[in-house]
Amino acid sequence: MTAIENKRAVASSSRAAHATTACERLVLLIIVAGFAVTVLVFYPGYSTADARYVYADALAWDFGDWQSPVMGLLWRLVDPLAPGSLSMFLLTAGLYWLAFGVLALIIVRRSALLGLLTPFAALAPPAFFFVGMIWRDVLFGVVWLLAAVLCFAATQRLRTKPWLQIAAIILIGLGVLLRPNAVIAAPVLAAYAAWPTRFDVRRTALAFLPAALLFCTLVPLIYYGVLGAKRQNPLHSIFVFDLGGITHFTGENHFPVAWSPAQMMQLTSSCYDPVRWDTYWHAPPCPFVMQRLERPDDVIFGTGRLVAAWWHALATHPLAYLRHRATFTRQFLARSNLVLPVWDWLDAASSYGHRGAFTPLVALHDLLQPTLLFRPGLWLILAGTIGALAWPARSTPEGAFATAVATAAIAYVLTFSLLGVAADFRYAYWCVLATLAAAPATALTWQERLAAAR
Repeated sequence: MTAIENKRAVASSSRAAHATTACERLVLLIIVAGFAVTVLVFYPGYSTADARYVYADALAWDFGDWQSPVMGLLWRLVDPLAPGSLSMFLLTAGLYWLAFGVLALIIVRRSALLGLLTPFAALAPPAFFFVGMIWRDVLFGVVWLLAAVLCFAATQRLRTKPWLQIAAIILIGLGVLLRPNAVIAAPVLAAYAAWPTRFDVRRTALAFLPAALLFCTLVPLIYYGVLGAKRQNPLHSIFVFDLGGITHFTGENHFPVAWSPAQMMQLTSSCYDPVRWDTYWHAPPCPFVMQRLERPDDVIFGTGRLVAAWWHALATHPLAYLRHRATFTRQFLARSNLVLPVWDWLDAASSYGHRGAFTPLVALHDLLQPTLLFRPGLWLILAGTIGALAWPARSTPEGAFATAVATAAIAYVLTFSLLGVAADFRYAYWCVLATLAAAPATALTWQERLAAAR
């Protein structure tokens, strides 16, 4: 190479470096602006009904396992910074924009256009709508998104790679403690955290069972061993829902109690609602079910009698059970369900629902809520499509990232087919975040493959 050619190469490299630096600064500016908009729209964060129970337990240091006691512990730790809903809201929003920001900074160094577009994915309605809602499902999705992004960052930062991997595995464990049904999907992300440069099916399969067992052990260890949480038997809500479904589809009583003829008629007709199990608990028309199962002089809920009745119903009527679960899954994936807890804002006395910056989002929610955009089935299909597109590049860091998060998202959503007791859209929130994050990484793999082909 001549001296002139060498100078030209150095100048070209310098211009490229300056352009990359400018794009990185622009990404940071967009992230800061996005965080500011989030605070403006959702301030001071909306404390849902579930969150209020968690917060009360946290303040009293009296945890139960119906909601995640680890969320209560985390809230107790951050609460002095901004007491009430604001502390958890700022934590969730901060982690949310941190994850998308780090992802954008990784991608922008390879593709300016894709990197600059990535932060705007965080403003997509299904993802952005929930950032101000204090639900463990939202916190769980954000925590796992950050874990996956840290694994991706570990492939770019070799000096800090072990620390980023350790942080990612801690966050994956935190996600399981927030949502225990995530133990099925957690091994996929854990294997990715261990080997982030490529997604290897064989290694993931070999690590799956040991990792799943470790995560299963982690939940009771922290819940009951460390935090001393009271056993409130949330798993038994699944048994009640399943027994109600089997009773409805067979026309026969499968609860371990006798009902009056009028109650039995209700159980086989109006009581069953695939949207949620609450009709047996505290919502009309059939709260008499849980009232009987929790009767003080003959408690059945939380005991072996309910478990035995559930096993017997499954063994004698497996087709009715599958029909019930298929009905629920169809409702969850394909039909319009609750997105935001709008009932709390319908009251004219509600200050949160009538805030100037929040009102436009509510209007947009009302417009989009019935559409396919808010059907978990759509996001499940998108995750599968993106995972398939990224699969040929799974031996590259960006392909491994896209494949791992898409696979974990699919596995997590599918757990609700057997374990779900309500069809709210929020249960698919991790799938939404995983799909939006995997999309630019997948696009990067195809962009580089096309460039290499040319």
